[in-house]
Amino acid sequence: MPNYWLFKTEPETFGWERLKREGRTEWSGVRNYQARNHMLSMKLGDLGFFYHSSIPEPGIAGIVRVVREAYPDFTARVRGGDYYDPRATDANPIWQMVDVAYEAEIPRYVSLAELRGNVALAATMLLLKRGSRLSVQPVHVREWKIILDLAGRP
Repeated sequence: MPNYWLFKTEPETFGWERLKREGRTEWSGVRNYQARNHMLSMKLGDLGFFYHSSIPEPGIAGIVRVVREAYPDFTARVRGGDYYDPRATDANPIWQMVDVAYEAEIPRYVSLAELRGNVALAATMLLLKRGSRLSVQPVHVREWKIILDLAGRP
């Protein structure tokens, strides 16, 4: 049985439509230790919600699958790059990334407001906790099923 995750991205940086076109991408540039640790625990075949953030109506746009387990994030070693970290070395890469691939459409976009309005999700879902800003976070199987129901997927 797969584990479930939520991957946040800003659509202008890397959106759902681009992932559908390209088929897969590395999930690089994560610079939070807890989010990195979540990626370290991911396994091939795990599923995740692809979540658009920092837009007028944030929400879940689709479903991705983990197709490569954690490996060193090369963007940490690109001098002058947005995600450069001078502490990262070959011997101690510090940051990790996984590869995800397009898995499935959902019948309809599920907005953050709709997620917040669901009592069962509001009580437990990490995304909905005050101050939660992790770009990669776990989703409990119960939450996964509720969100699929909200999206209208059987």
